Amino acid sequence: MWVRSTMAYRTSFVIMLVASFATTFLDFAAIMIMFSHVDELGGFSLPEVAFLYGTSGVAFGLADLLLGQFERIGRRVRDGTMDVLLMRPVPVLSQVAADRFALRRLGRVSQGALVLGWSLLRLELDWSVGKALLTVSMVVCGGVIFGCVFVLGGAFQFWAQDATEVQSAFTYGGTTMLQYPPTVFGKDLVRGVTFVVPLAFVNWLPALRVLGRDDPLGLPGWLDFAAPAVALLCCAVTGLAWRAGLRAYRSTGS
Repeated sequence: MWVRSTMAYRTSFVIMLVASFATTFLDFAAIMIMFSHVDELGGFSLPEVAFLYGTSGVAFGLADLLLGQFERIGRRVRDGTMDVLLMRPVPVLSQVAADRFALRRLGRVSQGALVLGWSLLRLELDWSVGKALLTVSMVVCGGVIFGCVFVLGGAFQFWAQDATEVQSAFTYGGTTMLQYPPTVFGKDLVRGVTFVVPLAFVNWLPALRVLGRDDPLGLPGWLDFAAPAVALLCCAVTGLAWRAGLRAYRSTGS
């Protein structure tokens, strides 16, 4: 329904799509401005940073497109409109994902894909089947991990009711952080996004393997291939948290 209503005004949709593309491109424009003054950032060249940017951007864009609506759950909890979703014979998670589905978010996905494609053309790597699969895994598993963060943030709002900014710190803040090399951040922060909120498995760890870079934490090499297992674990934890959040929901009675 939301897609049909969006496409009813095609010119407006195209304008919003271009605006989304241009807004997200400003992030990469800032990186290009940095490289106009330096040759490397944390020991990484511009194509290598673009590789991190592209993989993070596409993974996050897909999660934002499909599950970005979970940041609005707090408002539904506060005004009691969550009751409407609970009364329908359709899983609440599916209803929230489809609620006000914003097709314009394809602009972020396409922008990240373009940067990723440009980096793949500029990187001088000895490609193999394993590296190609790792790159695909970064996009797919990264999207799943980011999606779990969106849903976990939505589940948390059943208790907090107004925690959109906290959720954004892990979603939008997380993808911004992953656009830069892990070597520019403190080791404690890198440990946090590896073992607490496993965003490092979105692209940092597999990208280090693809780019032939050393891990700043000196972790075992097999962790570079652990993104699929981490994504499955995140799905299991997210499912439990979502069910607990729904059970904790209390209607406003209005």
